Amino acid sequence: MTKSTLKVAIIGGGSSYTPEIIEGFIKRHAELPIKEIWLVDCEEGKEKVEIVGALAQRMVEKAGNLFDVHITLDRKAALKGADFVCTQFRVGLLKARVRDERTALKYDMIGQETNGVGGFAKAMRTIPVILDICKDMEVLCPDAWLINFTNPSGMVTEAVLKYSNIEKVVGLCNVPVLTEKGLEKHLGLAPNEYQLQVAGLNHFIYIRHLWHQGQDRMKEVLNIVADNPDPLRPKNIPPFKWDPDQVRNLGVVPCCYHRYYYLPDQIMLDEIADEKEHGTRGEIVAKMEQELFELYKDPNLNIKPPQLAGRGGEFYSDAACDLISAIHNDKRTIMHVNVRNNGTIKELPEDCAVEVSSVITSNGPVPLNVERFENPAVVGLMRLMKAFEELTVEAAVTGDYGTMLQALTINPMVRKGEITRKVLDELLEINAEYLPQLASNTNNV
Repeated sequence: MTKSTLKVAIIGGGSSYTPEIIEGFIKRHAELPIKEIWLVDCEEGKEKVEIVGALAQRMVEKAGNLFDVHITLDRKAALKGADFVCTQFRVGLLKARVRDERTALKYDMIGQETNGVGGFAKAMRTIPVILDICKDMEVLCPDAWLINFTNPSGMVTEAVLKYSNIEKVVGLCNVPVLTEKGLEKHLGLAPNEYQLQVAGLNHFIYIRHLWHQGQDRMKEVLNIVADNPDPLRPKNIPPFKWDPDQVRNLGVVPCCYHRYYYLPDQIMLDEIADEKEHGTRGEIVAKMEQELFELYKDPNLNIKPPQLAGRGGEFYSDAACDLISAIHNDKRTIMHVNVRNNGTIKELPEDCAVEVSSVITSNGPVPLNVERFENPAVVGLMRLMKAFEELTVEAAVTGDYGTMLQALTINPMVRKGEITRKVLDELLEINAEYLPQLASNTNNV
């Protein structure tokens, strides 16, 4: 039965992205009867949630006071009776991201926050917190949907599926949305006149089909991606060029994050040059956020500022609002989300999380079945990355040192041998205050 009013809790409410999701809820008020939104954060994020919360309240007031916006540090109060719980938090804030990036660069590795060393460290910090949130949800809002945007979204979603009692969880990412926007631009398509099918892992998806007027235009899409600086990348990723022979041979279109695996030497040189000139990506984002929050403080500002588009997560909050509306209204639209595999991608384990095109119903996403990947180059790399994710999730829950070492060792972006142990030890040292799982594992004593 559809509820007449809704309560939404946003954990990590002090995020710079919050104005976008507030704008999204305002735009969809006619189809989403939200009565209250709770912006909750931790003590470390108190100043930010108060600033962005005040902006959210001004935005809602400008729109005619459509719903109430509450600002709190009390997670339990925010969760109690919630219908949707949106998670967009960053454990350790951007300072932790910068430390991860600098540690990776120190050992001549790519320091990206959702891949390689950075993705591993972020998962280790984040998974204990998401599982703690799930424990609260089991008591305070057991029927709520958990909509996760927190990176690394695929691994966080998998941790919830494997290690909590929360079944109503969907992971979300803006890469598929940006992919659609790029395709629409280069193919001259309107949003509702084609159907895209993607499949793979979070930040590791491949385009399988693009159907338009009864035809599959994949060959055209392959040629566009092979012959141009990647037209499907977000604004925060500089132009880069795929090897055209490799892309055509794959037979499926890689996403922008595959560049870390297909073009690692060039990306490494680019990261070193960027770090010398501008600092790490985390430091660049920190400067952007500082500027955004100065804007947010303006008592006359009552809209989402256009400068937010440069932050890198453009459209993700809009996608979140679409997802929530599709679930609430049983829209049966197709979106690209992180869900339990259950045989959708036959080359991957049944119980793992995958990112696939799915029909969104009131019972949640129903993944579209994917035909087998034919190219061994795709299958081999995807299985390797899933093994890395499975080991990382296990390590984040158990705190087992050997499992951590295995996870990093098999990741293609991590240097092998004694260097792997050195970088792991350093990551554990700099993140110690955010890793409670280590204290509970006697094998590490």
